[in-house]
Amino acid sequence: MTVTAGARARVRLPLPAPPLAVWLAAATLALAALAALAPDLLAGSDPLHTDLPAAHRPPSPAHPLGTDQLGRDVFTRIVHGARLSLLIGVAATALAVAIGVGLGLVAGIGGRFVDAVASRVFDLLGAFPEILLALVLIAFTGTGTANLVLAIGIAAAPRFARVMRAETRAVRGSEYVAQAGLLTRSRPRVVVRHILPNALRSLPVVITLGLGTSILGAAALSFLGFGPQPPEPEWGSMLAEAHGDLRVAWWSVAFPGAAVTVVVLATTVLGRYAGHRFERRAQP
Repeated sequence: MTVTAGARARVRLPLPAPPLAVWLAAATLALAALAALAPDLLAGSDPLHTDLPAAHRPPSPAHPLGTDQLGRDVFTRIVHGARLSLLIGVAATALAVAIGVGLGLVAGIGGRFVDAVASRVFDLLGAFPEILLALVLIAFTGTGTANLVLAIGIAAAPRFARVMRAETRAVRGSEYVAQAGLLTRSRPRVVVRHILPNALRSLPVVITLGLGTSILGAAALSFLGFGPQPPEPEWGSMLAEAHGDLRVAWWSVAFPGAAVTVVVLATTVLGRYAGHRFERRAQP
């Protein structure tokens, strides 16, 4: 039996196995999630316990990552700080997705006027750096964890709205949606059953990349004093507390900063790999 050239062209090659960097990124995020959900499994001591005589002690067997200016164990505070740092990032990303999907869907299925207005608004908001837009919003809402989530979520929403609008318009113009519209007169049913599920296919890739941006933005704004307030352990606020001690206790700054960097890098690696797989699967 012979195989034609056209048939060979339709055969998809299997996707390559994830590289080592992807496995390391996944393990890093799994460890961060464990620290956020069950910090006592990794560090059972009290992150708020102070011991002034033990202040600014370098890394040692008793304190693997050293102590800060109040004698608090840096490793314990990093582990317990993962809860707030990741919670803010995840909650802000979820809020951004909810707003962005709603606005993008309306723009994608709306008429030319609605789409034109929404596109200009998305472009205008997207022209501002997300952290700058979040700073403007915090100026109106005030400081605190809830307001920080709100500000970062709203600032990140245009990114998801643009993606959702583009995917919605692409799906809306497809042949199977046109056929579904002929079979039913209910436009909401077509949107819910056919347009929305297919428009959401590429969104997980954007969500993975956006999560890292939200975590980084939360740490930056907390460093500026707009997030959780000391002595609550949170990576950004830990950096703010210790940045003046960089010369005498570098470990109290380096390790919280490394925690933010590693987690954001891990989400970026997974997001880019997910995007690559999505592009490979989308190829005919």
